[in-house]
Amino acid sequence: MGNNKFPPFLKHVKYIEFLSVFYYIVPIVLTLKNQTKMVKKAEKKVILVSNDDGIRSEGILKLASALKRLGTVYIVAPDRERSAASHSLTLHRPLRVESVGTRMYAVDGTPTDCVTLAVNGGILPVRPDIVVSGINRGGNLGEDVTYSGTVSAAMEGTLLGIPSIAFSLAARENFNFTPAAAFAARLVRFIFRKGMPKDTLLNVNVPNKKNIKGYKITRQGKRFFSDAIVEKVDPRGKKYYWIGGDMQRWEGGEDTDFHAVNKGYISITPVHLDLTNYSSLSELRQWSIK
Repeated sequence: MGNNKFPPFLKHVKYIEFLSVFYYIVPIVLTLKNQTKMVKKAEKKVILVSNDDGIRSEGILKLASALKRLGTVYIVAPDRERSAASHSLTLHRPLRVESVGTRMYAVDGTPTDCVTLAVNGGILPVRPDIVVSGINRGGNLGEDVTYSGTVSAAMEGTLLGIPSIAFSLAARENFNFTPAAAFAARLVRFIFRKGMPKDTLLNVNVPNKKNIKGYKITRQGKRFFSDAIVEKVDPRGKKYYWIGGDMQRWEGGEDTDFHAVNKGYISITPVHLDLTNYSSLSELRQWSIK
């Protein structure tokens, strides 16, 4: 043919071919779109929440509620208060886990037990992207980190290679967990974007105030107590003891956690799992022990 015009019947053929291609391509596009949605859904962050105050404490419920906007939250926490449990594991008896709500599991063990079971015991369907412990009823400042079950839950997460944070509300009464929970969501969102230093957990203490000035990156301070041991006598004449006392003072300077909280700032202290005192190595290597 000497021109580019198609006969009438060929126009219909081209139209049929176009429809065939359309009906072939559209399902592929829709399939790819659905697969993309599935990938995005699979990428939704998984957040493990624990504490040492118990699964029914107000602090953990406020924390979990605030974090739900950032991912799928699982609560695995002690079935009762386990304050000052430190980094202890239950080895002398079996542990029991009870489902007490949607993605909520109570463990009759320590905070460390809870994190270990959640990650390695099959409670969570996948490995969590972050472990968040708290919000503790009371501060975990200075050497508190060595006793705290709240901090130890985050420590166990760090040992398992998972970014971990411990949150505490520095107060003794009239606890208002809302500001601490809001800041927890901000910090977790930031960590999802930025990441965290290796082998490091964050110990966060929030002042119990409505108007918080901001946050400061701090180091551990040191506190001094009075009457740490209280001796009593029971009705049968036998002695018993209470461990605990009032803080007399703290020291360490303006860059410590104590100073930040006392001045109305949130304290964020990076805690490293390597407890080696490197500054003393050279001195100790000069010893000659006989």
